[in-house]
Amino acid sequence: MEHQKEEQTDPVSPVGQYFNSSVLCIYIIAVLEFEVPIYDLQTYALLRDVFLPINPRFSSIMVQDKDGKKRWKQVDVNLKDHVNIPIFPEGKTVELYDKHFHDYLSSIAMEQLPQSRPLWEVHIINYPTNDASSSVIFKLHHALGDGYSLMGALLSCLQRADDPSLPLSFPSLKQSKQEHSSPKSFCRKFSSMLSSACNTVSDCGWSVLKSSIISDDKTPIRFGDEGADFQPISISSMTFSIDHIKDIKSRLGVTINDVITGIVFYGIRLYMQDMNSESKTSHSTALVLLNTRNIEGYQSVNDMLNTKANGPWGNKITFLHVPIPKLNETGNSNPLEFIWKSHNTIKRKKQSLGIVLTGTLLEIEGKLRGQEAVAKRIRGTLSKSSVVISNLVGPVQQMSLVNHPVKGLYFTLAGGPESLVISIMSYMGVLRVTLKTEKGFIDEQKLKSCMQSAFQTILQAALEIPHQPKH
Repeated sequence: MEHQKEEQTDPVSPVGQYFNSSVLCIYIIAVLEFEVPIYDLQTYALLRDVFLPINPRFSSIMVQDKDGKKRWKQVDVNLKDHVNIPIFPEGKTVELYDKHFHDYLSSIAMEQLPQSRPLWEVHIINYPTNDASSSVIFKLHHALGDGYSLMGALLSCLQRADDPSLPLSFPSLKQSKQEHSSPKSFCRKFSSMLSSACNTVSDCGWSVLKSSIISDDKTPIRFGDEGADFQPISISSMTFSIDHIKDIKSRLGVTINDVITGIVFYGIRLYMQDMNSESKTSHSTALVLLNTRNIEGYQSVNDMLNTKANGPWGNKITFLHVPIPKLNETGNSNPLEFIWKSHNTIKRKKQSLGIVLTGTLLEIEGKLRGQEAVAKRIRGTLSKSSVVISNLVGPVQQMSLVNHPVKGLYFTLAGGPESLVISIMSYMGVLRVTLKTEKGFIDEQKLKSCMQSAFQTILQAALEIPHQPKH
C-alpha cells in the first residue's frame, strides 16, 4: 500500500542534522497502552488519512543536494514497510508476556531505521491473555522533531474518550510564580544584571568544558567507556500520584518540575550508595532537556507549521547541566534538600543566558566546522554526563484512538551513548517515570526500588511541613 507524494525538498534544520549523523542517531519511542484488543484497528487507513498528512516530514527522507546540504525530500510511502505486528506465543503467563513485550521494546529501540525510507515505524501488539490488553509503539527519529512536536502530532490522531467533540485539556506548562514581582530599585536591577552576566559566563564556560574536557566520575550509573549506545538496553516504568507531587510542591513552595527532579536525584543517589557507598559523593551531573518555546500549552500541528508560530515544529530544545546533589558522609542527608537544591540550581541557570550563548556557539561551530563536528560535540556532552532527563505533559482526560481507550502513555529516548535515560510523562492524574538502562550494568529493579523509596521518604518529610499560604 503506497501513499503518493509530489517531490518536494526543504532544508533540514541544524539540530535535525546533529541527531541524524554518522556519530549520533537519536530516536523517540512512545508507547500507547490500550484497555482492549486492537485487532480491528484500521491501521493503514489511519496512517494514510490521519498520520501522514500531519507533516510532510513523515513522508520524506533526508538527502544531500549538489551543494552538500541536507534536505527533506518527499517520497512514495509504502506503509507496509513501516508497520510491524509481532505474534507472541499463546498460553503463557501474564509475567511472561510482560517479559516478551519489554524484550521486544528494548530490541526495536536498539535497531537503526533505514535512511532509504521515512524515519518512523509503528509496532502493534495484542496480548493473547484474558485481560485482552494491547499496545502500539511509535518509533520516530528525533530529526523529525522534538517531544513537543511529536506529542502534538500524536494528539492529532486521538480524541477525548468521554466526548470526542470536546478538546483535550492539559495542566499548564507555565511555571507558577512563587514570589510576587515588585518594583526594583536601580541598585537591585544593576545587581540582578551583574549576577545574570556572571552566571551566563559561568554556565557557558562550564557547558563548553563538560562537552569537551571534564567528564563525570565513573559510577554505578555511568559506565564511562565509549560504545554504550551499542550495548543492550532495558526499558521499564513506574507510576506516581500527581496529587501527592502537588502536595509536596505546595508545602515546599517550589514547582512540580522541582519536586520531580528532586525525587529522581535522591533516588539516583540512594541507588549509587547501595551499589557502591563511595559513589554517593561522586561528581555526577544530569542533562535536563528544556523546551525553548515561549508557550504555555500545546498548539495544533497547523499552528506549529506556521512560520510565525510561538511554538513552531522542530527541535526547539536545549540541554541544561544540573549537578546531582550529594549524600553526606553518613548517608543521612535531608531528602528535601534534593528538591530545594534542584529548585535553586535550575532557577539560577534559567535566569542566565548561558543556554542561549551555548546554542549560539554551536551554531557558529556548525558554520565553521560543519554539522558533523557539532554532532560529535553533542555526543561528547551526552557521554561525559551521568543521566539524561526529559519530561512531557500529557492530557488530563482519557484519550481514545478510534474508540479504543488509552489507559497508559509513556516515552523514552534511544540511540545515545549514556547508560541511563529518565523520561517523565503525566497522563490522567498519574506521573509515569520511564527508565532506559544499560542492561548488565545497571540493576533496573534496584533502581526502581530506590526511586520508589525516594518518593515515599520525600512525601513523608514534606507532610511534616505546613502548607505554604497562597498570596
